[in-house]
Amino acid sequence: MHAIAIRPAVAALLIALAAQLLFSVGVTRPSKLVFDEVHYVPAARALAARERPTNTEHPLLGKTIIAAGMGLFGDTPLGWRAMSTLAGTATVLGVFWVLFLLFGSVATASYGALFAAVNMTLFVHARIAMLEPFLGAFVTLGIAALLWAMRAPPRWIAARWLLGAVLLGLATGVKWTAAPYIAFAGLAFLAVRARDGTAWSGLGRITALAILGGASALTYLATFWPAFQYRDGAMTLARLIPFQRAMYAQQTQVLRPHPYQSSWFSWPFAARPIWYLYEPVDGAIRGILYLGNPAIMWGGLVTVAWLAVYGLRHRRRAATGVALLWMGSIAIWAVIPKSLGFYYYYHLSGIFLCIALAAAFHLADRPRSRWWFAVIAIALFVYFHPIIAATALPSEQAFARWTWFDSWR
Repeated sequence: MHAIAIRPAVAALLIALAAQLLFSVGVTRPSKLVFDEVHYVPAARALAARERPTNTEHPLLGKTIIAAGMGLFGDTPLGWRAMSTLAGTATVLGVFWVLFLLFGSVATASYGALFAAVNMTLFVHARIAMLEPFLGAFVTLGIAALLWAMRAPPRWIAARWLLGAVLLGLATGVKWTAAPYIAFAGLAFLAVRARDGTAWSGLGRITALAILGGASALTYLATFWPAFQYRDGAMTLARLIPFQRAMYAQQTQVLRPHPYQSSWFSWPFAARPIWYLYEPVDGAIRGILYLGNPAIMWGGLVTVAWLAVYGLRHRRRAATGVALLWMGSIAIWAVIPKSLGFYYYYHLSGIFLCIALAAAFHLADRPRSRWWFAVIAIALFVYFHPIIAATALPSEQAFARWTWFDSWR
């Protein structure tokens, strides 16, 4: 019994070590700030020095975590990006635990974690000082904690549910786009409880929603504590709520067109990836193309549709839930009042496709197909690796090898 119980933990540990190694090798390339690091690293410096508010269109937590990495490893490329590698590993583990808690299969959970690790959008974000890696880590771990509560003994349900609420509150403290997942969690709880009164047994509906909303909101507000320490323009309790309105105004302002902008309905097809870097740096031409693994991004769309149909036909709430998770993640962007959209906003949706793929292979009981799909996904990751990992390229025109379509250039 003990050997069976420890297997998921052992698998998770091995996966975490492999993911951390994958994300860490070469993380200091390039030695200059890349893409939106030019916004978040200076904001982290200001936080660390307690100087003044900067980058005020987003909450503080992601920048606080980056500052913590700089405190540990210095104001260096390693310091800027170290915490992102940990967040990438945490995201892979979040995918593992979500799948294991849904299907009880270490193999299924391991395949999902593998898909996440080789889905190039996660790889790129696990090696850059942006907010997306922390957003993905807290959201996936928050979902896992809420599922863990469903499987808990009665005396542990509330504590695990609270943990999920706190993690989702932390995610919102990174980016506001995590807030809808708190609402999704509440709706999912009510829907499951309506069909299965034993789910989260002992946790009443009102209590569950109060914990979910209250704990996540308090956690979110607590992430602003560093702003109270600024020497110039320090936050006060009286300014905390008005500051939220000011952030909203910045988030919804009309911006000038951008060469890399794209519409939310184009993101599932990877129609407009983003060059985070392509220039001479550190003695060579280097590039970082923010692009999802084609097998996962395009194959995942098929599995989402399959899961939706399968879930309805067979009344499998896990299949329906995974499909709805991806659908909800993209629907958010259809209603958010932002004037510009960018492909990297699809970061969470790409993670959910990894969950959908593993879930579909599990429910269809196609282990051989799953194995071959994994081989293809790994092969594509290896093929694209030079252009996502900022390795030295042979010439200025080397990008043509990986840009399959004109819109990728």
